[in-house]
Amino acid sequence: MRIGLLTEGGYPYATGESRLWCDRLVRGLSAHEFDLYALSRSALQEDAGWVDLPPQVQRVRTAPLWAPEDDGRTYGRRERRTFVGRFHALATDICAEEDTGDFAEGLYGLAELARERGGLYAALRSELAVRTLESACRAPGARRGVAAATVPDYLAFVDHVERALRPLSLDWYGEDGLGAVDLCHAASGGSAALPGLLAKRFFGTPLLVTEYGVQLRAHYLAATDAPLSAPVRALLAAFHGRLAAEVYRQAALLTPGNTHARRWQEKCGADRAKLRTVYPGMESERFTEVGEDEETGDPATLVWVGRVEPAKDLIALLHAFAEVRKAQPDVRLRIIAAPVREPGADAYVAHCRALAAQLFPDEAPGAHAVGENPVSFEELGGPEAPTLAEAYAAGAVVVLSSVVEGFPISLVEAMFCARATVSTDVGAVVEVIGGTGLVVPPRNPRALADACLALLRDPERRYRLGAAARARALELFTVEQNLAAFRGIYLELLSHSPVRRRAAEGVPFAHPAEAYVPGTWADQPVSAAAGAGDPDA
Repeated sequence: MRIGLLTEGGYPYATGESRLWCDRLVRGLSAHEFDLYALSRSALQEDAGWVDLPPQVQRVRTAPLWAPEDDGRTYGRRERRTFVGRFHALATDICAEEDTGDFAEGLYGLAELARERGGLYAALRSELAVRTLESACRAPGARRGVAAATVPDYLAFVDHVERALRPLSLDWYGEDGLGAVDLCHAASGGSAALPGLLAKRFFGTPLLVTEYGVQLRAHYLAATDAPLSAPVRALLAAFHGRLAAEVYRQAALLTPGNTHARRWQEKCGADRAKLRTVYPGMESERFTEVGEDEETGDPATLVWVGRVEPAKDLIALLHAFAEVRKAQPDVRLRIIAAPVREPGADAYVAHCRALAAQLFPDEAPGAHAVGENPVSFEELGGPEAPTLAEAYAAGAVVVLSSVVEGFPISLVEAMFCARATVSTDVGAVVEVIGGTGLVVPPRNPRALADACLALLRDPERRYRLGAAARARALELFTVEQNLAAFRGIYLELLSHSPVRRRAAEGVPFAHPAEAYVPGTWADQPVSAAAGAGDPDA
């Protein structure tokens, strides 16, 4: 089977999201062939290069979302009329309060225009596009907020839309490209899934969409920090919402990584019958020694592991730890952070250090003074915590204090290490923990402190929760269960869709058995009698 793996800002690049699970998927399902179709997000990502690819990767095609791709073509009068009609359908649906169904018509119409004539980059950035958008924003029934948009707002929005729709203009949609794959697997929604939508449109190729972090949710979170006007934010939210709904509508199957992502998909219109939760697979072997050793961990130490950023709410954690110290003065807190790469992260770290110095004025925390100060700020890979396993092994209780969280990877790692945990109730935390740790409300230092003290004072309870957490993690969150799930899904989807290539070579499911049975398996059911009479029906 040939799989077209569609990614955005990740695999096969050495940096970015989803690269690890995609690499494990490709290597683990070595019986299949993989063609990679990757969208990059920045020049820095491309400069970092690719990871080493296994031999089952037959082809890699890449395209930048960050750089202009102007083919130099312009439209004549007829093409301009065609473009206006299709972009107007897209813009009208985006501006409307209710989904009119015109978004899909406009989207595929623009894709067909780009495929036949090119020139979409210049058209989407033209005055014609701005006037068409203005007309849609001022039309009767337009959603509240967009009618107040001005010319700068229109320019900002069409700039974003042109970037998001760049996959429509790629040269991937031929018989030697996505037309040659048996199944498209998008590693996320949004722009990564656009090539899959077009492959289904042009060739009937089934589309599988995996979302471990819902793209629409990520857009909403990012939009709050962006310097955009209210009309632009409303237009962008509508655009991404319509795109997500179309992706969910056309996908043969959706595999959210947790119930939290699943609820988002359902709210965006995903059919429950198409949803199947597949937890991300994580390597458990590197945590085995710590997880099986009952004696590791300082019983008077709390450990926090992760990326230092405002969403992790280390401010609340430090205030909670101050309460813990009042009740149990011998307790220490080790904050072990991944190396800082994001711009602005240093400022947040400095703010946290300043707060720690204010809360513990007589014991100012140092960089690696684990034995001297109640709080230590350490870097993963340093002398005190050279590996992740050793970081989690440092204490008896692992704490997660986030206010925003998708799938809590650090929590699963702590579970592999058989650590009792205290977490805030955000994202998929409750689903992951499943009763094997304590969960408190976010932004509540008092509740966080009480839960930490409860576990610090009860060694037997810590041991029971840690053992149960490890057993749960080994059952649900390993690479093996993830591969087994996708191995079955690939075969299931292909069994319902005819293979259009190399049928004479005996490709499995070239003519699916369900095609001979009356019912809803095939798009055009064939009667049993007709199937019996014609072996190629």
